[in-house]
Amino acid sequence: MVEQHIASAFDRDLEGIQARIMKMGGLVEAAITDAARALESRDEELAAKVVKEDKAIDGLEELINEDAARVIAIRAPAAVDLRVVLSVMKISANLERIGDYAKNIAKRTGVLVQGVDVSESASALRRMAREVELMLKDALDSYIQRDVELARDVIDRDRDVDQMYNALFREFLTHMMEDPRNITACMHLHFIAKNIERMGDHVTAMAEQVIYLVSGHKPDEDRQKADTTSVTPQEV
Repeated sequence: MVEQHIASAFDRDLEGIQARIMKMGGLVEAAITDAARALESRDEELAAKVVKEDKAIDGLEELINEDAARVIAIRAPAAVDLRVVLSVMKISANLERIGDYAKNIAKRTGVLVQGVDVSESASALRRMAREVELMLKDALDSYIQRDVELARDVIDRDRDVDQMYNALFREFLTHMMEDPRNITACMHLHFIAKNIERMGDHVTAMAEQVIYLVSGHKPDEDRQKADTTSVTPQEV
């Protein structure tokens, strides 16, 4: 009876933590969508909303870490149970970083609104962000469902994001060479594209964590990046 009570208490603790993870994931999905929409529509008010609401994402990460630390200290989980707690902490860390990238995109929107509108770049960036958002949704679903195949699919789709980034990188270079007046705007847009590409990397890390959670092993094969650019701009 005592062991059953301990097990049920541990399950309740995990349910609470996982509920916070899903809430955090929802806020991050919204941040990606709103940041990309603000960029495309040059909506400074919406961009400011993304920046402001990043505090809620940060706050949830802190709560998740506190809950996880308390579970480890009180319940002393082992084996699969310990993997669950550690995976939760790593997934929340990745979500927090994705939220930071969305915030960074929103911050640059205010600068871009004051400059020239470069071709259809904002629309292309929004499509790229939408792909990352869909990957994130599937990564979260794969975590809740413990679905390794869906997690692997998310990992494979990161190559599409990399290829979209490569195409945009070349496009920005072309615009800068054609007209020096485009340089400032294109540099900001390039930083945004890189931020979205890094979001994809963090989503991929979440999917890899799901595979570890279910199997006890990280994916054996090395993930091949499709980012062929040689420039590594500041991401923050």
